[in-house]
Amino acid sequence: MNFTDLGIRGDFVKALTEMNIVDPSDIQQKMIPLLMNGQTDVVGQAQTGTGKTAAFGLPMLEKVDSNNDVVQGLILCPTRELGKQVAKQLFRYTKYSEKIFIEAVYGGEHIEKQISKLSRPTHIVVATPGRLIDLVNKKAVDLSHVKTVILDEADEMLSMGFKK
Repeated sequence: MNFTDLGIRGDFVKALTEMNIVDPSDIQQKMIPLLMNGQTDVVGQAQTGTGKTAAFGLPMLEKVDSNNDVVQGLILCPTRELGKQVAKQLFRYTKYSEKIFIEAVYGGEHIEKQISKLSRPTHIVVATPGRLIDLVNKKAVDLSHVKTVILDEADEMLSMGFKK
C-alpha cells in the first residue's frame, strides 16, 4: 500500500517521497482513509515518530480549497514547540501543491505580529489554546469557515489545564 492508494494527491506524494516517506505507517494506513472518506470524529493514538502529523495533516491539506482565502482547518497543540513543528511539517508537505497557507500562532511571540500574518490569506491555523482565545477575542481570526479541527496531543492539553 502507498500514499496514492490512500487517496493522497501526486503533488503531496512527491514531497513525501523527497522526504523519504514512501510507505505509510500503520497509523497513516488506518487514519487517512477514515479522514478522507467523510466527516467523522476520530481518536488516533500511536508512539512518537510514527507519522501522526501526516496521518491527520495530509487529509486536512487534501480538503483545503486553496482558491478560498479563509481559515478552513484548525490544529490545536499544547505547546508552542509542537505547534511550530506541526506547521513546519505541513508546509513541507505542500512543496509541490497549489499555495496552501499555514500559520502558527502561540504565546511568547508578539501578538500584533501574528495578527498581521493572519490578515494575509490563511487556510490552516496551528495554535496553542491560550493564544487562539486571545486572537478570537480580538476578532483577529475568523473560524466560521473551519471544517476540520484537530486536537494534537489532546491528553496533554487536558493535563495542562486547557479543558475550558
